[in-house]
Amino acid sequence: MYFKGILTAAAAAAACLCGEIWRELHHFRVVTYRLKSKKLEGIGNNVRFVFLSDLHNQTYGKGNKRLLKKIKETDPALVLIGGDMLVGKKGKSYGSALDFVRELAGQFPVYYANGNHEQRLKEMPEWYGDVYAQYKEELEAAGVHFLENSSQELFCGGCKFRLTGLEIPAECYSHFRKVRMPEGAIEERIGEAKAADYEILLAHNPTYMEEYLEWGADLVLSGHLHGGIVRLPGVGGALSPAFSLFPKYSGGHYREGERDIVVSKGLGVHTVCVRLFNPAELVVLELGGEE
Repeated sequence: MYFKGILTAAAAAAACLCGEIWRELHHFRVVTYRLKSKKLEGIGNNVRFVFLSDLHNQTYGKGNKRLLKKIKETDPALVLIGGDMLVGKKGKSYGSALDFVRELAGQFPVYYANGNHEQRLKEMPEWYGDVYAQYKEELEAAGVHFLENSSQELFCGGCKFRLTGLEIPAECYSHFRKVRMPEGAIEERIGEAKAADYEILLAHNPTYMEEYLEWGADLVLSGHLHGGIVRLPGVGGALSPAFSLFPKYSGGHYREGERDIVVSKGLGVHTVCVRLFNPAELVVLELGGEE
């Protein structure tokens, strides 16, 4: 009788966990972070950006209407994309990601930095064909600004920002180990930071956060780790897509001195299709204003 009770309790717990995983794979939440910097003191009112990462072709309602509705309600000055909106595998369609980003670009300025999935499609046309070229061409025609190891200066709320999209060496996405970033690799790709500007660096993989901060970013926006797949209270994410345990920057807002780091837990999944205590998220950034 005692053993039967244990089995019943275990089965009930497993059913609850499976139900929670299903819920988290089909819903997202809105997370807002307020960021302050001496370089932002001139902002008269809050400047609001939306940051999206790791959608991986996920759809929330037909045509992603639930996600689009929430973004519209936020009314951002800019939409920043941190990569992996599609799935970079041979034979995978990019149609849903294309339709979603194109719809966004019809309503907001959209700046797009690549993740490892876009980067592999781009760097290996001999394997993937012209998929990336087609995807980029269609989105640029819709008004999307791609930041491929490039920067763009913008003025919002009376302050000057510089947005930079960084593509790190492909080997830095290796599994089971952290590959050393080659010395000078960041400067070779995007040049030096401008100390007078508020530097926003979109760098998909947060594993190299020390290098991004050393480069001179005031705000680093990353994703890639999907929140660590399973999140443990007081610990954070348990596993990275590279299969390393307890990554330091698994998801959330971090402060390093006067610099800010925001790592999105992502909006979708691929390969390991699990989320537990780790809801997908739409990230809203509020820069400037009073505490």
